[in-house]
Amino acid sequence: MTALQLIVLVTAGAGLSSVLIAASLSLGVLAKLVDRMVSISVGILLATALLHSLPEAFEMPGVDAHVLFGVLLAGLLGFFLLEKVALLRHSHHHEGDGHDHHHGHDAEEAGQSGWMILIGDGLHNFVDGVLIAAAFMVDFEVGMFTAIAIVAHEIPQEIGDFIVLINAGFSRMRALLYNIISGALSVLGGVLGFYFLEKANAAMPYLLVIASSGFIYIAVSDLIPQMHRRSHWRESLRQIALIGCGVGLVVLLSRGH
Repeated sequence: MTALQLIVLVTAGAGLSSVLIAASLSLGVLAKLVDRMVSISVGILLATALLHSLPEAFEMPGVDAHVLFGVLLAGLLGFFLLEKVALLRHSHHHEGDGHDHHHGHDAEEAGQSGWMILIGDGLHNFVDGVLIAAAFMVDFEVGMFTAIAIVAHEIPQEIGDFIVLINAGFSRMRALLYNIISGALSVLGGVLGFYFLEKANAAMPYLLVIASSGFIYIAVSDLIPQMHRRSHWRESLRQIALIGCGVGLVVLLSRGH
């Protein structure tokens, strides 16, 4: 088996296994508790961005912190504009149609956050593929351990993604299908990393920052406002505890990655 074939096999296996494991957890019991699990998703998304992806981007050699903060700002504004354009287009489509909206119309409007989370997750998976390719080009064992660490780290993030997609009105099968497609971008990252490792490595910190901006934007602009609608003090304490669980899950499974 050639190095390229090995990289394709491992990146495909890593992407698919993390999605399927997360799906088995989040599409079962968790799907019935979506309102509650939005809180844990906030913790997962913010911890992934602020405790894992952004530090990894800033620690890469040859990067300028001022430039990365500029990319982060551009990413946040870009996701805001993306959502604004989608909502304006949706509003114009229904303006003056004289029809009552069908059941689930609100969920369709909320679905914009689902598409944005898929963009951020796709970029993150692409970077993971590049990391796996780079590790295998150093040593076989390093590559395998890197792939295992990435799968472990991706599971809580994919759970968070599933919760966001279901909360945004996606069916279970659509959420699974789109997450598999998003996970497949790790294969693309692995192949491009194999052929263009130097250029791919140069782009990685910026891709990580853009992906992080998507996770942060979804958490603070879509999910947290939903949580504020349930303002009873008991519910607030429950939300804080679940956010802490989401953060703890990322921290626990990110050790050594």
